[in-house]
Amino acid sequence: MTVTEIVPPAMDRPEEPGLRYALILTAGWSIAKGLVQPMLADQDEDSARFLAPGEALPMGVTPVVIADTTVSNAVCVEHLLRESWSVHLPRPWLVLVADAPAPPPVAARYRIRALGARVIGTAYVPYLPVLRTVETAGEAMEHKDVRAAARKLRSALEGN
Repeated sequence: MTVTEIVPPAMDRPEEPGLRYALILTAGWSIAKGLVQPMLADQDEDSARFLAPGEALPMGVTPVVIADTTVSNAVCVEHLLRESWSVHLPRPWLVLVADAPAPPPVAARYRIRALGARVIGTAYVPYLPVLRTVETAGEAMEHKDVRAAARKLRSALEGN
């Protein structure tokens, strides 16, 4: 399991001007998870970036935990939020990326719902079939379905 350990006290957190979202992956990378960064950054590439494992969360930045809708990723999210997330850090957003054109399994939905008090909110990125045909997230962002999903994701996190 490759989960970023984010436990430094609040006073040890650096500032990073321009950064709005600090992205944290659970259980590995995929093009669908990688797509969340350009979806949130929109036109400002410096406003969202992935944190390296063990990197401190910058001060004043909204943490965003990214997982797909599998049971194993739900277990990773649970572990991160229950055992690794410091009380000195702000609650994160949880972004769930659909891994199939079907609802998440019941066990995954149950685990995510049980973690509701530990996150600001949960946003969903729908299954995007175009991701099976592209090489990069940048190429995916050229498709209207992906741009529409990006608008919905930004709207969810910004409260609009």
